[in-house]
Amino acid sequence: MLQSWCANVNVQIKRLNPDARIIQTINSKVGLQQVVGTGAFDFDKAAQAPGWLQELNGEHVPETEEYGISSFIFRARRPFHPERLMDFVVSDMSTVIRSKGFCWLATRNDQMGVWSQAGGSYTQGPGGAWWAATPAAEWPEDPEEAACVREDFEGPYGDRRQELVFIGMGMDASQLRGRLTNALLTDKEMAAGPASWAALEDSFPEWLLEGAEEGEEDK
Repeated sequence: MLQSWCANVNVQIKRLNPDARIIQTINSKVGLQQVVGTGAFDFDKAAQAPGWLQELNGEHVPETEEYGISSFIFRARRPFHPERLMDFVVSDMSTVIRSKGFCWLATRNDQMGVWSQAGGSYTQGPGGAWWAATPAAEWPEDPEEAACVREDFEGPYGDRRQELVFIGMGMDASQLRGRLTNALLTDKEMAAGPASWAALEDSFPEWLLEGAEEGEEDK
C-alpha cells in the first residue's frame, strides 16, 4: 500500500516538474547538503519547459494514466464571462492538481490574463497587452518576429484567446471542458461587442500592472 502511494506521489511530481530530483526519506531525514544550496534549480529552464508546457507542445506521459492522472488542453477564441468563470473556479476544480496558461476575460479585453492554479490556490494576473491591442509602433521591427506574432491572429479579435492546460487526478475532462465552454460568452453576448462586455459584473481582483502598486504607495 505504501509503495503504491509513494509511486503515485512520484508520478504526480514528475507530471508537474519532469526534471525534479525526488529523494525518498523516512520521517523527513535527509542530509542538508542534498537540499540546501545545491544550485540545482534553473529558473529559465523551469519557466520554459515545465510539465504543463510539454502538454501544450503535445508531449504526453502515458504511464500517469495508471494512477488516474490525466491532462487536457482547453483552447477557445472567445472571452470568458467573469462571473461564469468565477463559478467554475469555485465549484469545479476539486479534481484539478495544477492548471496554467493564459486567458481572455471579456471585461479586460485588451489585457492577457495569466492563469495559475495549484491545489486550492488560484491566481490571475496581467500578462501585458494582447498584440491585437498593441499599437503598431510597438510591434517588433524585425519582419520575421512580426510574422511570428501574426501567426496567432485569427478573426476580428486577433491573438486574444484561451489556452489552458489542466492536470488532475480522477478528472472528467469532458465535463470540465463543457463547464469551461459554458463560461465563455454566448453568441448574443459576443454580438454585443467589447463596449457591452466592459459593463459585465466582474468579481475577480483587479490586475495591477507591474510597478502600479509601488506608484500608488509613493503618492
